[in-house]
Amino acid sequence: MKRSLITSILLVFLMGSCNVLKKGASGADAYENYQENLSESIIEFPDFAEKARESATENVVESVLAVDQDLTQALNKYRETNKGERYWSGFTVLVYSGVDRDLAFKTRNDLYTYFPDLKSDMQYQQPRYLVKVGKFINRIEAQAYYYQLKEQFPAVRIIQDRFQREGYVNPDPVQDGER
Repeated sequence: MKRSLITSILLVFLMGSCNVLKKGASGADAYENYQENLSESIIEFPDFAEKARESATENVVESVLAVDQDLTQALNKYRETNKGERYWSGFTVLVYSGVDRDLAFKTRNDLYTYFPDLKSDMQYQQPRYLVKVGKFINRIEAQAYYYQLKEQFPAVRIIQDRFQREGYVNPDPVQDGER
């Protein structure tokens, strides 16, 4: 009996406290008529696309002509300076490097068989033979050939090389020992 009395008091207490909380809590109805004006604090940005179009049309003629003239002049100067250089540095794809002459010729012939559009170059630098493909300014350009050749020739690699400039005219023939 004592136990049921305690349970009923506890039950009444709990129901009463829930009712108090419910009455004291405010629901969505309390905010039904709430309004806030944020127009004063909103940042407004100008139309940048329109301003960019306006500035692009204004400045294109002036800057391009000045840059074009300077660029043409710099390229011509660079071209004239390089005409005096006999060699230029770049990259090539090395397909074979070794002392076996027969294997070097076989590799060159296989290159022609598998890749008839690629021009291979065979060199002898004592005591080894080199079979190379291409003359590239950048390593990235050589990578396209590298990946094609890698399937047939697993030992292929990209190396730095020096190439003789096409159309090179020696201004001083005495320098090279020519008379």
